[in-house]
Amino acid sequence: MDLSQHCNRLAQETSPYLLQHAHNPVDWYPWGPEALTRAREEDKPILLSIGYSACHWCHVMAHESFEDEDAAAVMNELFINIKVDREERPDLDKIYQLAHHVLLQRGGGWPLTMFLAPDSHIPYFGGTYFPKTPRHGLPAFVAALKQVAAYYERHRDDIDQQNDRLLAVFQRLDETRPNENATLDAAPLDGARSQLAQQFDAAHGGFGGAPKFPHPTHLERLLRHYAGTALAGQPDHAALDMARLTLTKMGDGGINDQLGGGFFRYAVDEQWMIPHFEKMLYDNGPLLAIYAQAWRLTDDGLYRRIVEETAAWVQRDLQAPEGGYYTALDADSEGEEGKYYAWTPDQARAVLDDEEYALLARRYGLDSTPNFEPEVGASQHRWHLHVFRGLRGLSQDFSRDIAELLPRIDGARAKLYAARLQRPAPGRDEKILPAWNGLMIKGMAVAGRYLDDATYLMSATRALDFVRDRLWHNGRLQAVYKDGRTHYAAYLDDYVFLIDAILELLQARWRSEDMLFAIALADAVLAHFEDREQGGFFFTADDHERLIHRPKPLADESLPAGNGVAATVLGRLGHILGETRYLDAAERTVRTAWHSITELPYAHDALLVALEEILYPPQVIIMRGESSELAPWQARCAAHYAPRRWSCAIPNDANDLPAALAERPPLASATAYVCNAGTCSAPITDHDEFAVVLQATEVTL
Repeated sequence: MDLSQHCNRLAQETSPYLLQHAHNPVDWYPWGPEALTRAREEDKPILLSIGYSACHWCHVMAHESFEDEDAAAVMNELFINIKVDREERPDLDKIYQLAHHVLLQRGGGWPLTMFLAPDSHIPYFGGTYFPKTPRHGLPAFVAALKQVAAYYERHRDDIDQQNDRLLAVFQRLDETRPNENATLDAAPLDGARSQLAQQFDAAHGGFGGAPKFPHPTHLERLLRHYAGTALAGQPDHAALDMARLTLTKMGDGGINDQLGGGFFRYAVDEQWMIPHFEKMLYDNGPLLAIYAQAWRLTDDGLYRRIVEETAAWVQRDLQAPEGGYYTALDADSEGEEGKYYAWTPDQARAVLDDEEYALLARRYGLDSTPNFEPEVGASQHRWHLHVFRGLRGLSQDFSRDIAELLPRIDGARAKLYAARLQRPAPGRDEKILPAWNGLMIKGMAVAGRYLDDATYLMSATRALDFVRDRLWHNGRLQAVYKDGRTHYAAYLDDYVFLIDAILELLQARWRSEDMLFAIALADAVLAHFEDREQGGFFFTADDHERLIHRPKPLADESLPAGNGVAATVLGRLGHILGETRYLDAAERTVRTAWHSITELPYAHDALLVALEEILYPPQVIIMRGESSELAPWQARCAAHYAPRRWSCAIPNDANDLPAALAERPPLASATAYVCNAGTCSAPITDHDEFAVVLQATEVTL
């Protein structure tokens, strides 16, 4: 169908997701005064559709219904239609996902389809994907539209009463208050570990059944739990084993792109074999960090390879020439999910010699049962590459040493990757979001510090500079950059994820302007996001657009909870700078969330990091000296896994230091100032003595 004759208001937007719908016959509006005013004046309910550019089922619903002239005519007649990119407006997405859960008593997702009263913007009905024709217990979209519109006309009083009940639920969720009398203890840390063990899949790794998500916050909790118990002299090897099995199975699985690097969103099966094929920046940043941390702890070569391949993919495919990181790669290409990544045996044979094909067929299962649906009309089944045979097994099968096989495997993988590059590639969402950039900057910084790779640190620095130069204005962040334009006031996650990234990057290389930027971000968080009456932080600023709810996220979702990251970074800044207002805000946040944390610890991994650092304050190490002198001292700090440590090496010629750091002056040679729980030792100038001091907070196997 030729849709070029249609052009709606979304054509003026920069969001790739909104632009995908700019030529629908639907009379779409972006969220804003024009649409909301028209709905109120015409007394027509609002159809709110929320999705994102890489979402497969969003594409399906668009093709089935939003591009259909008849369906669009019904939408235009009965509703004011608003399309929202959930990555640009996570505030709206959080509100209406929660409303969906309350109204329908089940989880939401994307596409999210909600029907709102035109005056209050409170939803009275909703769902996710609606098919064009009835199936799987779901009504046809057009039939649902007519029923929902008719219900609005005939049951106003019932809708008003339901809306009042929904607002009452929101109000109860807002009623948090610091538990000043609670004794903060380690019970939730142990509780989370126990709950994760109950959810753990001992056969395939991960937590729960299909669909299976990576959950990097769970993996970080397990690594930190192992480290904490090891430092206490009672290492919990089972916690480490859960993390290692999961990381290994994911690394070998189809959720990891075995040719091009980078992780897909999630696996549809429990074995990590077949993914949902979008690649998101916000997944890969935390996964890059956790694999680097796991490699530093275990020295497992698989983890190092995954770090290198993931970082290379990000730099190659997701880093803009100007420095920032793009948002995502689409799940679909040529109108089909996963087509870009699937192989037939004939396609593989066409680019490999016989020995290479035999090796890769055994390694990735091309000689076993197909694991991917055939293309419509195709004569051959297809495979999505997934490690079916380990290296030891291959060594036995081919009677060759692993060291001899690896170059052949890598060479064959490179040939397949080069051939894949000739295919039509999935689309790329090229908007740049500060929060997601913060996650990847942190991942690159962790990888660069542990693997001693300057290219990763340069990549992270370029991204940070881009965000500061393009999205930081007059002491406030903007939430979105695309095509030279910035949009929307930034959210809590944007600020605190960036602070977290900066603190990690400063451990790898010092720039005073970065620390000053982190302080400015922290001060903005306290000024505009803190709930001064009840503690914690709202997701939106005090001068944000007024919506039906102002969330205060405590539990982790697909991203770590902003309150958890805020409490962690404010606590760390407080210890580094001796700033009690940061420390007080961090503890007040944990106390505000204490009931939620103790009720379901494993759902609050980010807040558990903050709790852990209240109970066991981080060791802070400030090193001063000439850059050449500091290098071995800095390398020694990165030689072992030490999650309860923050260190930085400040060259003697550094300017604009915060007062607490300027008080640690350079001496005649490289010097380390080591502080534990607010107590600082005498300056250390002997490298061997320094190494002995570090051992108290390091974990080795």
